[in-house]
Amino acid sequence: MTETGTDDEPIRFEDIPQPDEVARASAITLHESLIKPVGSLGRLEELGSWIAACQGQSPPRPFTRPRVVVFAADHGIARTGVSAYPPEVTAQLVSTALTGGAAISVLASSAGAGLRVVDVAVDSEGDSPISEFKVRRGSGSIDVEDALSGAEVLAAVRAGMAVADAEVDGGADLLVAGALGVGHTTPAAVLVAALTGAEPVAVVGRGSGIDDAIWMRKAVAIRDALRRARQVITDPVALLRASGGADLAALTGFLAQAAKRRTPVLLDGLAVGAAALVAEELAPGARSWWVASHLSSEPAHTLALEHLDLEPVLDLGMRLGEGAEGVAALPLLTMAVRVLAEMSTHEQSGVTGPTSPPPPAS
Repeated sequence: MTETGTDDEPIRFEDIPQPDEVARASAITLHESLIKPVGSLGRLEELGSWIAACQGQSPPRPFTRPRVVVFAADHGIARTGVSAYPPEVTAQLVSTALTGGAAISVLASSAGAGLRVVDVAVDSEGDSPISEFKVRRGSGSIDVEDALSGAEVLAAVRAGMAVADAEVDGGADLLVAGALGVGHTTPAAVLVAALTGAEPVAVVGRGSGIDDAIWMRKAVAIRDALRRARQVITDPVALLRASGGADLAALTGFLAQAAKRRTPVLLDGLAVGAAALVAEELAPGARSWWVASHLSSEPAHTLALEHLDLEPVLDLGMRLGEGAEGVAALPLLTMAVRVLAEMSTHEQSGVTGPTSPPPPAS
């Protein structure tokens, strides 16, 4: 049961359901009967069987409403100069995404997926339709202070849960999770280091394309933030409060609630991978409903996926975020499903199957 309680009560996830292993086994058996050598489609076969297990049926249904959900927020740590871009770029990118000109807008449209942007903490004035779940403007600078207050982190996690519910209730049968915000790889790296036990230098990446001087500032910021994060390492929500941000907290709630609602999710890059680590702590077993779409060039992302025991589908050298890495893998999942749903078996087609191996010599 998921218990949200009142605004100041803790958030608990209990008894996360697991994908249907009978349906997975049936899909594997079906693959063995299709007109191809067994295993010849490699990872596509595994992905198709995973979707069958998530849907609880074999063959699986082709996707009818894949949805990309991007949580947007600013981060106080960006004011210390850990990004190649100034903080005001977040609001500008959100505006561009809404008008169809951002990378994720183009990629989602190309993959046949709908796009939703949720402003949970963009540092901008005014109300808009995407600001329904806005928790605050920006966040605290995590090297010296908490990212969020106790009430704000709970509101952000619940916002992610509510968005997941709304998408599933609206017919979404596959979700792609993304994050948008200048500087978000810094708190994401802190969360990964805290939960995997890595040292700061092992998680510092180039993010937005930073030079060596900015890399050094980022390393110091992560080091200082990690000292604070380790004080609350046993409490996932407290960790998000101290060292995350509203987008990472909302993503955590989104990923956990998607699992609760038996809905498969394609994970994006580092920010989503960090939130997935926290979500698995908050809702053990949720990772069974996620596929790692892509291996980011950020070193912390590799550590996160190894900790979650998730193997990425693609490795294209991408590190944009925004859901771009996630949606890049969507056509492959669509193929994996349609192979099981539409490809002929040997019996249906009359195509002769493989010959039996000769009996062993006596």
